[in-house]
Amino acid sequence: MFGLFENPDDLKVFTGDSSVILPTLADESVQCCVTSPPYWGLRDYDHPSQIGSEESPEDYVKKLTDIFREVRRALRKEGTFWLNVGDGYARNGGTGNCGPNAVVGNTKKLIQKRNCKVPNCWGLKDRDLMGLPWRVAFSLQADGWILRSRITWIKKTAMPESVKNRPTTATEEIFLFTKSPTYYYNPQGVREPTGANLRNYWILGPEPNSNGHPAAFPQELVRRCLLLGTREGDVVLDPFAGSGTTGAVAIELGRKALLIELNPKYADMSKKGPSDAPKGKRVKAKNT
Repeated sequence: MFGLFENPDDLKVFTGDSSVILPTLADESVQCCVTSPPYWGLRDYDHPSQIGSEESPEDYVKKLTDIFREVRRALRKEGTFWLNVGDGYARNGGTGNCGPNAVVGNTKKLIQKRNCKVPNCWGLKDRDLMGLPWRVAFSLQADGWILRSRITWIKKTAMPESVKNRPTTATEEIFLFTKSPTYYYNPQGVREPTGANLRNYWILGPEPNSNGHPAAFPQELVRRCLLLGTREGDVVLDPFAGSGTTGAVAIELGRKALLIELNPKYADMSKKGPSDAPKGKRVKAKNT
């Protein structure tokens, strides 16, 4: 069933496992990938093949490395890959109501129980910050990606945490990867208010989110990545589409979008476009 969009060639939504669907994409068929995979051990997205439910963070890093190897194959030589990955703490008991180990409505007891044990890897100790974003980044670098930049996403409104022995977390990492030393990057796409080159810290949010997805991507974050890394008509990929923010912003900017989402509920959101998406050009999603 088609969603609210008009042109079936501009937006394609695949419902299924990225590790299965990505190998079917043609070599060098995508200009840009913008994505944020589920964070390890944080939420349950109601699917047995979901990313983030691995037994150890080591398995999580390996699985993401394997998936993004297929992204690199599908990426054009001049393409860019923008990745947001969240961190977490090694804990041993206790959950609380906020923060990385919080009990949330869509977190199953199995994941929560495992998340309260210190993982047996990397020399982690109770209460250690695991450094997952950088562990993923270094693994991708070792696998062949070129790590070009680390951008700090500074959240105007941080998630509250009931902690009294460290600062509240209010930032996340965004990594810019490429597959070759020369690639398309438009420094005029986004500038500082002074007209200077864009800095590697982005102060964003909050944005309205009425689609029910527990971890919606900020539209402004995606917009910046696409204005810097794509031209009109380019194909944008998000292998963890969620409610479809990457696709909605891509269409708004005159790009084409290819989305992959494991959960049929969220895939359907992607086909319709998030309810808080920019009200501009809309296209009809092609079911796949």
